Amino acid sequence: MAFDPLSAIDYCWKLIALFWLAGMLFTKRTERSGPLGNRVAQNLLALLGGLCIGGFIFPGTWMDAYFVPHTRAMELAGLAATAIGCIFAGWARLTLGANWSGRAMVKSGHELIVNGPYALARHPIYTGLLFALAGTVLAVGRWRGIVGFVIIVASLAVKMRQEERLMEQTFPHAYPAYRTRVKALIPGVL
Repeated sequence: MAFDPLSAIDYCWKLIALFWLAGMLFTKRTERSGPLGNRVAQNLLALLGGLCIGGFIFPGTWMDAYFVPHTRAMELAGLAATAIGCIFAGWARLTLGANWSGRAMVKSGHELIVNGPYALARHPIYTGLLFALAGTVLAVGRWRGIVGFVIIVASLAVKMRQEERLMEQTFPHAYPAYRTRVKALIPGVL
């Protein structure tokens, strides 16, 4: 059986999902969270973006057309980016430890983590996941992937605003200094 980069990408996403699910067992108790309406909007956008990338909606439309020539080289480059992004996001998730949550919230005894990948970006999990998604989009090579990627970026922007607000409230002295020192997603850029 020949190696299939697209199947390998699927396994990357399944592994990161299992890693996330397992990590949920080891988080601190929730103290407070962002508004429900923002969470719902963020989750609906993320779901819509994922469905676009996966090809579950709008099949047979212009979004199924390729935006780049579909080649094995593109699939392999996409696989490499997906794997690197997942590894980086996993490293960030491990570094965050019991402070992690799937939605914008503050945990009991929450700590401001500024080491490891958090010394490079304030939201390194999103950096890794977006890099992985960009790899998947490249490997699939269809316009629906670009549309889904943009929608997911919008969903993460909503979530990042919530998290930034909660961190500023929780760490009123330390977080503004950290925010000034470290970019949100891309070291030295954004």
